[in-house]
Amino acid sequence: MYRITARLFTHVEKSVITSFGEDGGKLAGHGVSRFGYDLAQNISVRAAEEGEVHTLGKYIPENVEKRKLEQDEATVYGQMAKLFGQVAKAVVDEYGERGKEAVREGVRTFGEARGKGIAARAAHLGQDNTIENYLSNYDMARSELFEMETEHYPEVIEQTFTKCPFGQQWADDGMGEYGILYCEMIDPSIARGYNRDFDVDHDQYVLREGVCEFKFRLKKKS
Repeated sequence: MYRITARLFTHVEKSVITSFGEDGGKLAGHGVSRFGYDLAQNISVRAAEEGEVHTLGKYIPENVEKRKLEQDEATVYGQMAKLFGQVAKAVVDEYGERGKEAVREGVRTFGEARGKGIAARAAHLGQDNTIENYLSNYDMARSELFEMETEHYPEVIEQTFTKCPFGQQWADDGMGEYGILYCEMIDPSIARGYNRDFDVDHDQYVLREGVCEFKFRLKKKS
């Protein structure tokens, strides 16, 4: 989770800098500051140890000790949500709809990169990037912090989430308007990165309707 968190930050940071230049970088830094330098340093150090090349570290003052914090699983998931929420808030509060689009674009590129990684994992095992091999090669373990049901059909996967640690964290923090920017983009983007013919229906969200419902299907090629 640490490397995925640092990767998400890196993609969003790149997008807001592309959109807003130096001001975008300052806003990303403001989000890191509000998140907390000690917590950010922990993510930065652990992600680097896991081999992740990221930009989070450049927003942490040099006098912040490079140490690892002892954290449980719920805390780790919650902090991914918190860091994203603070950065998104800084950008959106300054730039409004343009800020939302920049954050969404960062989530899109992050998701597509993850999807390509899932396809590469499947290929390494000699598997095609078909619907049958998507969830079995997924890159984020579904912990007990998620409550969901998954149904497999010949051409469709249906998933229903009734509990999500990301959505819960944003709800607890009153950051739903920023967290939804992640929710709207992430699963369709991962699926497209995995296979460009993947289609995802996702019109209900834990943050809004109290449940996330997905239908994953591969478009039939003519």
